[in-house]
Amino acid sequence: MNNIVNENDFKYYMQDIERYYFGARYSYSELLNNEMVPFKYKTIITKYLKDEVDYETTLESHFYHMNNEGFDYKIYKQLRARVRASQYKDPAKREKGFKEKIYTIEQLSRISPKEKESLGIIIRELIISKLAMFGFSA
Repeated sequence: MNNIVNENDFKYYMQDIERYYFGARYSYSELLNNEMVPFKYKTIITKYLKDEVDYETTLESHFYHMNNEGFDYKIYKQLRARVRASQYKDPAKREKGFKEKIYTIEQLSRISPKEKESLGIIIRELIISKLAMFGFSA
């Protein structure tokens, strides 16, 4: 799972009519250097998230360790962000494989990193509402 091919599989940016999608292996510095990433999101990163998170942190790591007490949580909550994750179908029987689940930031932040590990949660993608980003104000 740690080979180079899989590493880049989760570094992407896409959009549809309602949402932006960011691969969770992107670091914040890579997002800032990607010309396809919306300017408003780059502004949010540089203006509001710079004190909360290191630019070399990946989205995956940031959301894995996020709790509901930080300013970063409030920002992503206002952006109506959701996170696509893979997790064990049955944590007691790991050989049964994985299922995919989309968590709201509120749901994900309530799960401690230790619980995430026991559930086998792997964060794959950040999903941000275009409407929420358009109306964002801090």
